[in-house]
Amino acid sequence: MENSEKVDVGKLSENTTNTGRVSTDDENIIRNPQFEDGLNNWTGRGCKIVLHDSMGDGKILPKSGKLFASATERTQSWNGIQQEITGRVQRKIAYEVTALVRIFGNNVTTSDVRATLWVQKPDLREQYIGIANVQATDKDWAQMQGKFLLNDSPSKVVVYLEGPPAGTDILVNTLVIKHAAKTPPSTPPDFENVSFGVNIIDNSSLDNGTNGWFPLGNCTLNVGTGSPRIIPPMARDSLGPHESLSGRYILVTNRTQTWMGPAQMITEKLKLYLTYQVSAWVRIGSGSTGPQNVGISLSVDGQWVNGGQTEVADSRWHEIGGSFRIEKQPSNVMVYIQGPASGVDLMVAGVQIFPVNRQARFRYLKKQTDKIRKRDVTLKFSGLDSCEYTFVKVRQILNDFPIGSCINRTNIDNEDFVDFFVQHFNWAVFGNELKWYWTEPQKGNFNYNDADEMLDLCQKYKIDIRGHCIFWEVDSNVQQWIKSLNKNDLMTAVQNRLTGLLTRYKGKFKHYDVNNEMLHGSFYKDRLGKDIRANMFKTAHQLDPSATLFVNDYHVEDGCDTNSSPEKYIQQIIDLQDQGAPVGGIGIQGHIDSPVGPIVCSALDKLGSLGLPIWFTELDVSSTNEYVRGDDLEVMLREAMAHPAVDGVMLWGFWELFMSRDNSHLVNAEGDVNEAGKRFIALKQEWLSHSHGHADEKGEFNFRGFSGTYNVEVVSSEKITSKTFVVDKGDSSLVISIDL
Repeated sequence: MENSEKVDVGKLSENTTNTGRVSTDDENIIRNPQFEDGLNNWTGRGCKIVLHDSMGDGKILPKSGKLFASATERTQSWNGIQQEITGRVQRKIAYEVTALVRIFGNNVTTSDVRATLWVQKPDLREQYIGIANVQATDKDWAQMQGKFLLNDSPSKVVVYLEGPPAGTDILVNTLVIKHAAKTPPSTPPDFENVSFGVNIIDNSSLDNGTNGWFPLGNCTLNVGTGSPRIIPPMARDSLGPHESLSGRYILVTNRTQTWMGPAQMITEKLKLYLTYQVSAWVRIGSGSTGPQNVGISLSVDGQWVNGGQTEVADSRWHEIGGSFRIEKQPSNVMVYIQGPASGVDLMVAGVQIFPVNRQARFRYLKKQTDKIRKRDVTLKFSGLDSCEYTFVKVRQILNDFPIGSCINRTNIDNEDFVDFFVQHFNWAVFGNELKWYWTEPQKGNFNYNDADEMLDLCQKYKIDIRGHCIFWEVDSNVQQWIKSLNKNDLMTAVQNRLTGLLTRYKGKFKHYDVNNEMLHGSFYKDRLGKDIRANMFKTAHQLDPSATLFVNDYHVEDGCDTNSSPEKYIQQIIDLQDQGAPVGGIGIQGHIDSPVGPIVCSALDKLGSLGLPIWFTELDVSSTNEYVRGDDLEVMLREAMAHPAVDGVMLWGFWELFMSRDNSHLVNAEGDVNEAGKRFIALKQEWLSHSHGHADEKGEFNFRGFSGTYNVEVVSSEKITSKTFVVDKGDSSLVISIDL
C-alpha cells in the first residue's frame, strides 16, 4: 500500500518565508505559549489582557504550568487575546492547533470559544479563517483542537481567540500551533464471513407473537394480520428473489408520546464499518389530523441515528427504506419505530435490517453502465493501400461525462490543488463565491473579484461551471440587510440581484441553481408570495437564455427526510412548471451517509419520470475509514453512471480542510491522495474505453466505447499514423470517417 509518512523536504523548502527556515514538527510556532515570560508576544484584540496565577478567590488555577491569561473588558464577541505569527507559518503546510481555555464572568456558564486566523494578503485583502473551536465552561478547562492550512503566502497573519458574548472573559492556559502529524493510513475493514442480506432482527415474521420485541414507553404491542406479503421494493432490489412475508404485523396502541413504539436490542449483531439497509412496511390507524411522519430510529449509546423515514397520509401501507453504519464500538444499540402523534395507532410489518453486499451491486451496475453510456462505433479508414496487415489501436483520452468539483477562491492559490483539479475534473462549482451573501454582503457593497478570478481559471482550462446559487431560500443563509427590507424594497433587491448577476456573467455559467433548497426554506416565498419562485426562473431565463435552470435540494436520495422525499420534490417541480417556470434540471445535492444503491436508484427512477436531466450537485460521503469512504463514493458514482436520467456529478470538494464535512476528503491537506481518492481515480480510468485489433477488408474497425475524445493509431506495413476523433453521446451506432 502506498503512503507518504515522511514530509516531502523538497516540497517544504520552496515554501519558506523570509525567515529562511521551516519549523520542525515538534516546534511550537506560538511564542511564550504558557506565559512564563509574562505577556510578551501577546496583545489584546479590542480588549485588555491580564496575567494570573489564580482567579475567583483561588478557585481557578492553571491546569498546566503556573500562569494563565485572561482577555477582559470585552465589548464585542470578536475581542480576545492575540499573537502575530507572520513568517512562522508556511504555505501548503498543515498545522494542528491545541489550547486550554475556559470562560469567566457575566453569568455565562457555557459558550463557544474559537481560534481564528486574521490573514492579510499582499494586495491588502483580508481573510478570516476559523481554525478550532470548543464549547467552553466556567467550571473547568476545556481542550480546543483544530487544523488549518494556508494556500498562499500572506503578508501578515494573526491568531486570536474569540466567541463568548461581551462582558465574558476568555481564559487561556496554553496555546500550541505545530506542524500536524500525518494521519496514519486506514486499514481495510474485515468483511470476511459477513452474511450479506441476512436479517438481524429477531422474530421479524412474528411467528412467536411479540417475542424479541418490547414496547418503548408505556404503549401496548399486539399481533395483527393483513399486512403485505411481499418485501418492500427497495429491499427487494437489494435482496433479489426472497420468500414472502408472513402477513402479520405489530399493532401499537396506547401511544402517549411520538417516540413510543416497538423496540429491539441489536447491539451484539452489528459489525463496525458495515453498511446496513433498513426496510419495513408501516401504516397508521385513524384519528390523525394530517400526514404523520413514521421513522425507524436507532439509539446508539443514547445518540439518535436516523434509519429511514416516510410520511403516511392515508390508511395504506407505506415503505420505509433507509440505512446506517456504526464506526465506533457501541455499548448499547436499540432499534425502534416511532413518529405518529400521541393517540395514533401504529402498525409495523416485515422489519428487516441486513448488511448490504456492495460488490454484487457493483457488478450489476458495471453491466448497466455499459448499456447506458457506451455506443457502437465504426471507424471507416480511407487512404489505406492495403487492409490486410493494418493494426488499429484506439485509446480514449477523455470521457465527456461531466464529473466536477466544488472549489473555493483560496484553493486556486495552491498549485497542487489546481493540478489535481484540472487533471481529474471537467466541471466546477463555486462553494460560496457566487452566493448573494458573498457578492453583496452589505447593500451596494459588491464583491465579484473572487468569482471573476475563479472564472478566469476555469476558462483557462476549458472547465464548464455551474452557478451556485442565485438565491438561497433558507432563512439562516439570508444576509441581515435583506431581512430588514420591506416587501417593495425586497422585490426591488431581488430584481437587482437577478439583473446584476446574470447580466455580468451572461453565457459564462452553463447552469444556475435558481433558489436553493426550496423544500427546506421559504424566506422569499413567505415575504413575496408563492409566485416569486416561478418569477425568479422566468426572469433568469430572460436574462440568460443559454443557462439551464435547476432546482436544488438535499436528502432527496437517501430516504431519511420526509421534507424532501422524491414525491414532494416532483410535486414542487410540477407546481413551478404549472406557473410557467422554465425548470431545466433537477439538482440532488448528495450529502449522504452510508449510501445504499437501490435506495438511491429508487429516488432517481421516481424523479426520472419528469424527463428532466438529473445532476448530483454537491456529492460528499464521510467515513473515518478511507476504504469505506471509497466504497461510499463508488456507490454514488456507479449509481449515477448507470442511470439514464443522470447527466452529471459534482463533488462538494476533495481536499482536506476545505470541505464542509470531516472525513470526506480524497486528498490530504498536504497533497497525498488517500484510499478514497485512489478509488475515484481508478473509476475515472475504468470509464475510458480502449480497443485494438486489425481493420477488416473494407478498411473498417469496430468497437464499443464511452462518449468523449479518442486517439487512434493505425499501423500498416508502410507507416504509422495517429489521429484524434470524438464520439458524441448517443444510443445508435456511429460511423466515423478517418482520412489517413
